Amino acid sequence: MTQAVTLLQKYWKHESFREVQAAVVQNVLAQKDTIALLPTGGGKSICFQVPALMQKGVCIVISPLIALMEDQVINLQKKGIKAIALTSNYNLNQTIQAFDNLQFGGFKFLYISPEKLSSELIQEKIKQLPVCLIAIDEAHCISQWGHDFRPAYLKINILRELLPKVNIIALTASATPTVILDIQKYLGLESATVFKKSFLRNNLYINLTKSEDLFGTLLRMLSTKIEPTIIYAGTRKKTIEISNILNQNGIKSNFYHGGLPHSTRSKKLASWVSEAYPVMVATNAFGMGIDKSNVRKVIHTHIPNSIENYMQEIGRAGRDNHPASAILIYNENTIFNSKNYLEKSLADIEFCKKVYAKLNQFYQISPGELPSKIFQFDLAEFCNTYQLSILKTFNVLQVFELHEFLIIKRLYNTKSHLKILVSKSYILEYETRNPALGNLLKVIFRNYGGTFDQFVSIDENLIAKKMQKSKMEITNDLLKLSTDNIIQYQTSNNSNQLQFLKPREDNFVLHEISNYVKTQNRSKLNKLNTMVDYVLEHKICRNVFLLDYFGEKNIKDCGICDVCISKNRKQQKVDYNEIVKKISQLFQQKNPITFDFIEKSINYERELIVKTLQLMVEKGLLKLNSQQNFEWLK
Repeated sequence: MTQAVTLLQKYWKHESFREVQAAVVQNVLAQKDTIALLPTGGGKSICFQVPALMQKGVCIVISPLIALMEDQVINLQKKGIKAIALTSNYNLNQTIQAFDNLQFGGFKFLYISPEKLSSELIQEKIKQLPVCLIAIDEAHCISQWGHDFRPAYLKINILRELLPKVNIIALTASATPTVILDIQKYLGLESATVFKKSFLRNNLYINLTKSEDLFGTLLRMLSTKIEPTIIYAGTRKKTIEISNILNQNGIKSNFYHGGLPHSTRSKKLASWVSEAYPVMVATNAFGMGIDKSNVRKVIHTHIPNSIENYMQEIGRAGRDNHPASAILIYNENTIFNSKNYLEKSLADIEFCKKVYAKLNQFYQISPGELPSKIFQFDLAEFCNTYQLSILKTFNVLQVFELHEFLIIKRLYNTKSHLKILVSKSYILEYETRNPALGNLLKVIFRNYGGTFDQFVSIDENLIAKKMQKSKMEITNDLLKLSTDNIIQYQTSNNSNQLQFLKPREDNFVLHEISNYVKTQNRSKLNKLNTMVDYVLEHKICRNVFLLDYFGEKNIKDCGICDVCISKNRKQQKVDYNEIVKKISQLFQQKNPITFDFIEKSINYERELIVKTLQLMVEKGLLKLNSQQNFEWLK
């Protein structure tokens, strides 16, 4: 292991391997199949990058996200290590050139998505490479019971056929015992050595706060020293809203979501990493590949869909092993909205049958026909044509792919973007001369924030639906606005392709995927319900609850989460005089104050505060006024 440590010091500037890492590297170097379960921030990439550098040949890395692949390649290139991310942006000539570089140019790593492995050209090129190791990142994506299931991951086993003598390492930061069994089964890793590091984070203070005043609570949490923070919001609109309020109150923040152009996201990420804007308000698009060690707070303003998602997201705090906080702000509305959103995204069997029927209608396929043609496919256009939910339809198409009724080749997909070039006063003048185009601008203002400041991604199909026009009419109107120099407009570039794999059979849904769809929907609801149970749990230590979910037993209470702190307080003798004293100090200005303010200002359980306030009212120290605020009487 001396050479491994030398490489670690040379390229990563670490003196030694972390716990478990050394054992994983040794196992990989011994040419043994390996499964590594390490928590978020546990240094998974080192487990395959170091042994790959110690061997002759190329390491193939399967990764689910282009952004994650590109980030890893950039980090390797900064270290002077040659790597390629073979993304969907590569054309045929670029792909051939990339494999030539891998074969003859000293390149060490090939990052590739699982979808790319279905290409016969890619398969043939891979067979010609001198491959020393196969690394499968985010391996939980292979399980139908995982939180990020990707049907294409089930096809990764083709690498076993192409490279039968090459050992595999599968890595994940979030796998339950059931998911681990799926990883072993579908990747042929039944005899692999499994390495697992406890998900326990001794430096992470977990706190769940019930509040009806989200913005007030956030401002209080960030009112002291502003340190690197991630605030997760449930929707794109909410990221903008929260960020604007923080900025208005002197807290430098940025917002980040998947609808922003890549260049904009890169700039926002850079401003957060440099701490020019230390607070990032984001959807879960701000996730994989985010590697900043000194994040002091991760705050959720919504309830994630699963414990797995939650663990990955809070795991981005305190990677430097210094104290950090994971906070979730919730109330009854938060819980209702989370359940409602998920239920609306789940497709039942009848919806699956409807999508299948509309696909065949859209492409004019007769019963029993198997077209040889590969069709161009635009999901948004298809959904707009038949008034279908995009999210539900996307989920249904994944099921169709899994059961091999069709395949969608995602060659590349860039969204349309626009930016307003003129002032608001000029737009008002323009609208009087062009009322139809003025209505279009109003729809844009209502649905997309930040268009005066930067390029924002838009959806022509959504705009068309709201204005009851066709997508082509909206596109033409946007081009007219661009010609008039009102906006700068970059049209989308979609070339997704759809190919049917089986003859049309309208009843196939009911017969072949009925049980699967019902089981999957039930699984997703169960995952969210477990997350809600976690939020509402006030007796079991937060860490014990989370670690038990991932199969870790006999874990002691952490002593530092909100549940443990509450337990400790209840075991202490209550000094009501001390509580009265602290409440009295809040009335120094003699102004009425709210119960919420009292609760946030003194560090006691709600029940104790309520009981003390009742005693103070009975003794004539306080009274409740007509606005239900407390007034000082002495």
